[in-house]
Amino acid sequence: MFLVQALPVFMRQQGASLESLGLFYLLGLPLLLKVFWSPFIDRYGFTRWGHYRFWIVCFQLLLAGTAMLCAFVDIQTDLTLLFGLLMIMAIFSASQDIATDALAVGLLTLEERGWGNGIQMAGNYCGSILGGGAMLVLLNQLQWTNSLLLLALMVIIALVPILQHREQYFKSGAIHSPWLSVFNFYRRPGIWRWLLILTVYLVGGSMVNGMFRPLLVDAGLTLSEIGWLLGVVGNGAAIVGAVVSGLLTVPWGRKRSLLLFGALQAIAILFYLLPASGRTDWLTLYSVTIFFHLAMGAIFTVSSTVMMDLSQLETAGTDYTAQTSIIYLGSFAAAALSGFIASAIGYQGLFWVSSLIVLFSLILIAKLFQSTQFMSTGNHLNQESYG
Repeated sequence: MFLVQALPVFMRQQGASLESLGLFYLLGLPLLLKVFWSPFIDRYGFTRWGHYRFWIVCFQLLLAGTAMLCAFVDIQTDLTLLFGLLMIMAIFSASQDIATDALAVGLLTLEERGWGNGIQMAGNYCGSILGGGAMLVLLNQLQWTNSLLLLALMVIIALVPILQHREQYFKSGAIHSPWLSVFNFYRRPGIWRWLLILTVYLVGGSMVNGMFRPLLVDAGLTLSEIGWLLGVVGNGAAIVGAVVSGLLTVPWGRKRSLLLFGALQAIAILFYLLPASGRTDWLTLYSVTIFFHLAMGAIFTVSSTVMMDLSQLETAGTDYTAQTSIIYLGSFAAAALSGFIASAIGYQGLFWVSSLIVLFSLILIAKLFQSTQFMSTGNHLNQESYG
């Protein structure tokens, strides 16, 4: 979140050109491409130290070390060096994410995965507040060197719980090529139906996210007002949505939760028609922002829960990452297309299209989401879990 949210704003304040800022958004590429090295994290490691635990500690330390190096780079004269170090940071961060997701798959039982993913998504949104908002404040107050050193310190402090954890690792007796894990996942019966559902389910919200900020700028809001509305109020609402949906996903069942939270998102998107039609008073802006982000926190939680269910214990990092990479690809494409759609048919037209896309995903879920056909990954899933 620091790399893709706070950093471009700070660099622009330091006089960076728009062309160079465009390159900084490439720092999100490791999130899309990490599926290609995820099998090696599943396959290799020092299991006596905790297989995924070892990788998490390793990448956290490398991430902190690289942040310290970045702290002493002159951002005015060594932009190329800085970009290279930041890309290394992005790779370490994405790689740590593979191991963390895999650890969670083995740690959480089916009954725990609803609220477990609720906590995970709440943590993601807290990271957005800290990395995208708080770091921007620190950069303004402490400047570059001290802020990056503080970021490195926070990364090191985050090691405390994982160092205290004792991991139970599930090792398959079969030895095969790491690349075969990716191939085997994508050729599972019915998996492409789920990936289609997942992409369409989340793409509508991504399109809205991409264009709501420009709408607020056009409405005359300042950068600080937008930062407070989306960074604090929006992410705060998303945390609540994630936790509540996490508590409800197990008793409601996966399929029913996907449908109900998806319907909530479709309605929330339509409420954005109010500011798009000129209603930009603070009551309206706060209400639609809270409603939409509540729904976003909910749909990410339930979809993450199903993604975890589809991840086999022996190849958890690969299986989970193979799904998140599809999400990032769909999100990048949706964000890119949203500008063209809004330019052609306006903000209101875009929000109608986004809501219809979400409604279409609900039809796909109702027709194609059948646990008995492709929800059999060795995790002992049952029909009741899916509602």
